[in-house]
Amino acid sequence: MNFDPLCLLESILFAAGDSVPKDQLAEIMEISEEAVAAAADKLNEAYRQQGRGLRILLLEDSYQLCTAEEFYPYIQKLKEPKRRQNLSPAALETLAVVAYHQPVTRSSIEFIRGVNSDGPVNKLIERGLIEEHGRLDAPGRPILYVTTQEFLRSFGLSSLSGLPDPEPTRINEDENGETMDSFLD
Repeated sequence: MNFDPLCLLESILFAAGDSVPKDQLAEIMEISEEAVAAAADKLNEAYRQQGRGLRILLLEDSYQLCTAEEFYPYIQKLKEPKRRQNLSPAALETLAVVAYHQPVTRSSIEFIRGVNSDGPVNKLIERGLIEEHGRLDAPGRPILYVTTQEFLRSFGLSSLSGLPDPEPTRINEDENGETMDSFLD
């Protein structure tokens, strides 16, 4: 049977409930990855033109069906408020280190931050914002950490290229009291 690719894509993404890699969609739909991307773009445009409440979200090389951002306040009323605390400054700092330096080991995170990072790393894993991504080929084979699609969703990013450029950090003052800018590597 031949189905309209837009309807087929919408149905698959609705049933999946989570993001689906573009190559997997292409295989399921029996079309090229380019055709999947074109179908997602057409479907998004149709949603916008018709004032619909759905969108197709691109997360790296995966697509996910989601609600339009402008309806978030109303959807929140439907859901029971979660008693979820905001991330601590230490967790946010650790998350920034992982986002900008990934894949990165715990010892590298601690070196950059200058403090033990066991607690923040564990909290970020628990929240699904970072995950293990293999091991470094070095003595002790330390775990490498990367950000997740949940990180991208939480911060409204399509990919890591959407991260802002890091701000300069003031680290030194010369003899005249002038500060000199430096970027963390």
